[in-house]
Amino acid sequence: MQSARIMEILNVAETAAIACADWSGRGDKVAADQAATTAMRNAFNDIEFSGRIVIGEGERDEAPMLFIGEELGRGGEEIDIAVDPLEGTNLCAYNKPNALTTIAIAPKGALLFAPDTYMQKIAAGPACVGKVHIDNTPEENVRAVAEALGKDVADVNVCILDRDRHKDLIQGVRDAGARVRLIDDGDVFGAIATAVPGTGIDLYMGSGGAPEGVLACTGLKAIGGTFMGRFRFRSDDERARAEKTAEVDLDGVLTMDMLVRSDDAAFLACGVTDGEMVSGVSKADGCITTESVVMNAADKTVRFIKTCRRGENGVVRFH
Repeated sequence: MQSARIMEILNVAETAAIACADWSGRGDKVAADQAATTAMRNAFNDIEFSGRIVIGEGERDEAPMLFIGEELGRGGEEIDIAVDPLEGTNLCAYNKPNALTTIAIAPKGALLFAPDTYMQKIAAGPACVGKVHIDNTPEENVRAVAEALGKDVADVNVCILDRDRHKDLIQGVRDAGARVRLIDDGDVFGAIATAVPGTGIDLYMGSGGAPEGVLACTGLKAIGGTFMGRFRFRSDDERARAEKTAEVDLDGVLTMDMLVRSDDAAFLACGVTDGEMVSGVSKADGCITTESVVMNAADKTVRFIKTCRRGENGVVRFH
C-alpha cells in the first residue's frame, strides 16, 4: 500500500478519534460511537478512491453508515476497508484506557467478510510465528512464547478479555506459571499489542468478535506476526448468514492467509483515550494532538505518529 494512501487513511482515523474524544468520560457510548462513525464516513468520502466496507457497523438494515457493502470515496483505486470506528465504546464513555479508532485496508477482494459472531483467537508477534497454535493448550502456547522470546514463563504476559467464558482459559494460563492481563473491552488492541514494543503483552488468547479478528489479523500480517481464528457461532442464524459471505471452512482453523488474502495491507489505530500503545487525544495551547500506530506490509514496519493540528491547514506530524 503506497505511503501517500496510508497517510490519507491515517487522517481518517485521526479525524474520527478527535470527534469521539469529545464524549470521553461522559457516560454515553452511543453518542461516542456515532460521533466516530459520522466523522470517519465523511473523511473517507473526501478521498479519491473506491472504497468498499467489508467489516463495519453492521449490515445495511442495521447501520445507517459504514454498513457492510457501503461504497465510499470519490472514485479511483479499489480498496477493501475494515473498520471499528470506536473500538471500546465503553472505554471511551467511561474514560478508561485503550479506546481506539481502527482501520484496516487491502486491495479489493482481500479481506474476509467476517460474520458478526464470536471468533476464538490466538495472536503473537513476529518471533512467535510457527510456535503457537490455536489448538494447543494454554500451557503449551505459554511455554512456546517464553522460548521464542527468551523469557522465563513467569515473565510472559497473556492478554485475555475479562469474560466469564474465559474462566478456564485464565486459570490454565496461571497454572502454567504465566501472568494474565485482563482487559474490559477492545480485543483488537489485545491482539495487535503483542507485536508492538513497549506494551508488555506477549500473547493474546480467547474469544471475541469475528470482525475484530480480521482487523487485528491485517495488522499482524502486515508486520509478520501470527494470528489464528475459529468461528464460534451462537445460533443457527449466525451460521446461515456466514455461509452466504465467508468463503472459508466455517468449522476449521482460520489462518492469516484466509482472513487477509494479500500481502499488501495496512492497519491503523489512533488513540482516543490514553493507553499502553498510544496516547489519547489531547488539547492544549490551541493544538489538538493525536497519537497513532501504523502497520504497513510494504516495508514490514510499525510506525508511531504524533500529529498536532492547529486549525484546518495546520497539520504537523512527527514520526
